[in-house]
Amino acid sequence: MNGSRQPGTCAPYAASAAASRGRLHPEPEHPYRGIFQRDRDRIIHSAAFRRLVYKTQVFVNHEGDHYRTRLTHSLEVAQIARTVAGALGLNEHLVEAICLAHDLGHTPFGHAGQDALNRCMAPFGGFEHNLQSLRVVDELEDRYAAFPGLNLTFESREGILKHCSKRNARALGELGERFLQRRQPGLEAQLANIADEIAYNNHDVDDGLRAGLLTEEELGATDLFRDNHERVRTQNATISRRAMIHETVRGMINEIVTDLITHSCAALETQVPADIEAVRELDAPLIGLGPAADKRHRALKQFLHGSLYQHERVLAMSARAHDIVQGLFERYLNDVREMPKDHMRRAREWAEQTGDAGRARAVADYVAGMTDRYAYSAYRRLVDADIDEPLMG
Repeated sequence: MNGSRQPGTCAPYAASAAASRGRLHPEPEHPYRGIFQRDRDRIIHSAAFRRLVYKTQVFVNHEGDHYRTRLTHSLEVAQIARTVAGALGLNEHLVEAICLAHDLGHTPFGHAGQDALNRCMAPFGGFEHNLQSLRVVDELEDRYAAFPGLNLTFESREGILKHCSKRNARALGELGERFLQRRQPGLEAQLANIADEIAYNNHDVDDGLRAGLLTEEELGATDLFRDNHERVRTQNATISRRAMIHETVRGMINEIVTDLITHSCAALETQVPADIEAVRELDAPLIGLGPAADKRHRALKQFLHGSLYQHERVLAMSARAHDIVQGLFERYLNDVREMPKDHMRRAREWAEQTGDAGRARAVADYVAGMTDRYAYSAYRRLVDADIDEPLMG
């Protein structure tokens, strides 16, 4: 599809600096960095991005040095997305920025921490990590004199906000309109979303096998794993088990990414959107898998949900994580003086403006920003000094 384009150039339907809807706070252009490059750089240099290295993907950080963290997951998502973006003629700088920022709002202890914080915040509007990622880049990062947050472009913020309730969308102005009108984001945002699914689906297989929570025999129930594992085993009968697993996962990713490129190319050639605004007006996304690959991809996702994420060891970790997040939230909500001065001041100011909901949101912001090990340390200091260190037995 990109045979007529020079390498590195973007197709007309890709996001471009010239067509950008701009930043919340106007800034002068940089002399040698484009706007989406600057977005990516600001994300990489943010405190929230650095903290991802100590935030759980599936396994808590101290369970082993080789398991994915939110940081390594985000890097892997970005690499998958950049490959596809290059093949489709999309804006690689933008898709990389979206991928690197998509988990900035994640709590400690992965989805277990998010679920716990959402329950704590239920009386005050709830908590959702996707919307929290937007809060991080729009408000919570404190790095610049002229504005709060990172002041990213509309296109990066559009990609970060993958889903949103109508209630929250109404409060987001232009950024929330597509959720109310049932329209699509730009192609880079669509790509970042599915690259995220591809990355965690396949890499959780690797981590699950490494942890001994899954076996090759069990995974053989899924066509995607079985076919690739059998191919590798037939071609490389003498390699180590570790290399066998790596080659299998590598093949799985290659199969799904290749189909993603092929099917998305066909969709783009059929629709031929004139520009990014034409993409946004469509009722359905253009970036996606074909029916056969999508079935194989979803079957693996369903298997992981039942066999890995619901494994008794993971559930035990999740229960402990819930106790830690809830305990910290309740402690800080009852006495905001336990938080650092900046967070305490924010909690008091917001409480004056919106009452209990404002104080609770400030507490949620603080707890969500914690790393796993910081949350554990704070819980042991403030709530339960006798808590056992390992979160997985």
